[in-house]
Amino acid sequence: MAEDTHKNGDFLLSVAPMMDWTDRHCRYFHRLLAPQARLYTEMVHANAVLHGDRHRLLGYSAHEKPLALQLGGSEPAVLAQATRIAQDEGFDEVNLNVGCPSDRVQSGRFGACLMREPALVAECIAAMRAQVSIPVTVKCRLGVDEQEDYVSLLDFIDTVAATGCDTFVVHARKAWLQGLSPKENREVPPLRYEQVYRLKRERPHLTILINGGIIDRAAAHEHLRHTDGVMLGRAAYHDPYFLHVLHGEIYAPATTSRPRADLLRELEPYVRTELAHGTALKHITRHVLGLFHAQPGGRAFRQILSEGAHRVGADWSLVERALAATRRDHDEAA
Repeated sequence: MAEDTHKNGDFLLSVAPMMDWTDRHCRYFHRLLAPQARLYTEMVHANAVLHGDRHRLLGYSAHEKPLALQLGGSEPAVLAQATRIAQDEGFDEVNLNVGCPSDRVQSGRFGACLMREPALVAECIAAMRAQVSIPVTVKCRLGVDEQEDYVSLLDFIDTVAATGCDTFVVHARKAWLQGLSPKENREVPPLRYEQVYRLKRERPHLTILINGGIIDRAAAHEHLRHTDGVMLGRAAYHDPYFLHVLHGEIYAPATTSRPRADLLRELEPYVRTELAHGTALKHITRHVLGLFHAQPGGRAFRQILSEGAHRVGADWSLVERALAATRRDHDEAA
């Protein structure tokens, strides 16, 4: 049933799925900053999709699209059902997590440990693709533990690609499943971008996206010379204006980046609507704290929002007060 008719351009820029961070409020904000980037949900286990609160787990605004659901799991039949539900719910892509190294993920036999089982991953992807017409993609590492050689990565990719899956997001580090925390696995194993570049050279028919350690625009543009797209992680979250500027350089290089305050004020109608439905302001503003990263007033902006957003009755006026602090500090620094 699968008809992966997407173009590489759809994947030029994306924001990685990040647990506890890329919730629906975060994605709404990121969409304001980067209208054409592809956004991903936090990872959701396939069993949770089948048996959990779908409104809470899969809820999103149409404003967030194009939007991909990232699934965890290793049971082909369960993943297939969850993928069909994702398509029915309107998601534009389903991505299988084969990269998360946490203990909880390993104990459930999904995430990065599946890189040792390419045949099982291929079976999962085949079952998922048979249910839908939207793209089914894979996010993986270079390898795990003792897997040092490029041949292991190539074997994994070729085995899964034989199902018809043609899009792979490769975090350019391997993962140590024992001895390193998830945080350390994002920092300690060395980045090996050349392996991802080589993969694209040797498998030019595949869409290969690169992820891991991309923290400046020059590096992102260099990666785009060798791969089909860049996926930003924590850099997009901690410095969201970086996402906005890079998006402009990729999709509309003749345009000028918009002021931070103007971008944030576009969030006001969403905030007012969410507050009216009972959402606490803190659940939204926690995702915008880095907007004035390294800017005059950035510290005051973060402090005002962090200290005030959790209070009963906190509303948009708090955001305006935080913005006023950035203007004051900017004028004093001028």
